[in-house]
Amino acid sequence: MKKIFYIILDGLGDLPLEELGGKTPLEIAYKPYMDSLAREGAQGLVYPVAKDIAPESDIAVISLLGYDAHKLYTGRGPLESFAEGLKVNDGDLALRVNFAVIEANSSKIIDRRVGRNLTSGEAKALAKEINEKVKLSERAEFEFKSTIGHRGVLVIRKGGNLSGWITNTDPAYGRKGVFGVALEKFEPYLLEAKPMPGYEDDQKAIASSQLLNEFTNKSRKVLENSQINKKRENEGKLPANIVLSRDAGDRLPKFKPIKETIGLNFGCFVQMPVEKGIALLCGMKVIDVPFPSGSLEDDYTLWAELAKEKIKEFDALYIHIKGPDEPAHDGNFNKKKECIELIDKYFFGNLLSSISKDDYLICVTSDHSTVCKLKAHTPDPVPLLVYLKNFKDNTIIFGESEAKRGRLGELLGNKLIYELISLAKK
Repeated sequence: MKKIFYIILDGLGDLPLEELGGKTPLEIAYKPYMDSLAREGAQGLVYPVAKDIAPESDIAVISLLGYDAHKLYTGRGPLESFAEGLKVNDGDLALRVNFAVIEANSSKIIDRRVGRNLTSGEAKALAKEINEKVKLSERAEFEFKSTIGHRGVLVIRKGGNLSGWITNTDPAYGRKGVFGVALEKFEPYLLEAKPMPGYEDDQKAIASSQLLNEFTNKSRKVLENSQINKKRENEGKLPANIVLSRDAGDRLPKFKPIKETIGLNFGCFVQMPVEKGIALLCGMKVIDVPFPSGSLEDDYTLWAELAKEKIKEFDALYIHIKGPDEPAHDGNFNKKKECIELIDKYFFGNLLSSISKDDYLICVTSDHSTVCKLKAHTPDPVPLLVYLKNFKDNTIIFGESEAKRGRLGELLGNKLIYELISLAKK
């Protein structure tokens, strides 16, 4: 059996843009290494979770690793909190959060990501202030932790008597049952957490939504008076003066170890807390990678060098590269294109020049489409590229249009990994 490189480019999928001559950022990008894999390999399309779901990364990753997210998922909050070392017991309320910017004396959200320039040091200091100065009623306690940039996690505890069946305060995300879904359109106003439909009379859901609203209001006052935010404003930067919460859950998912489900020894490279949480809970070996340096060229080169070495220790490597997602959320199609080009040159260029690719199965796909025109995740399928010696079709470049006519056809995300294993064994 050939060893597998399973490479996920976050938010890679997109729709054609007039500004790019009717092509997508992936199709127009100069990417000779990925295109060479396409010419010598095969393509198809993947619906990461289901045809009607615009997935967040968490449920997409769960599916792409072969699990049924519909049965196992318990919310993004528990996954990220666990990854960051916070305890999540059954009946605790765990949430993914963002520092954001809210208009003074208003509920209008100015920027959900604080201009993307909140440093991890600033976020850590703001989290410390919140932990020290905010006190909740009802004998509840909480633990708030910043993670990367504007991102963070929050766990509220009240003797195991809380419920994750509550709505978000972040207006950009909704819920479809237990799944968090990115909304294509939304009004930019802070929302009040409420029990989900069907849970209006559930005392745990009522208590959870009340405590989250209390936390939101009290932490806002702390942030508005923080010297860190006053300093940012003096420097002409936006203040991180509100915490937006989403994707609540009240327990950790229970995954069967991935080695038992697919029979392979998997290692992984991940950047974000949610991917790390999933990897740890399903028994993958998380390979330590340096914190992002600020230079994508250096980071992608390093990841390629690590991949070349670490594949020797495993049957397969799951490599999740964040790159294209952020500029797509900003609607910056040129930057998304440039990011794809950097991944091709520095990750794929260095990896393919240092291995004999015929010894491996190389899969390149994505966890979701992040459409530049909409600045949001959509239900659109993502392109799939599989390189395997003597397994090819007549596609020429790696891209959405070519993928539609590839021999791999259409796959659901939780079937893909089994298809890869079947191919690798031939």
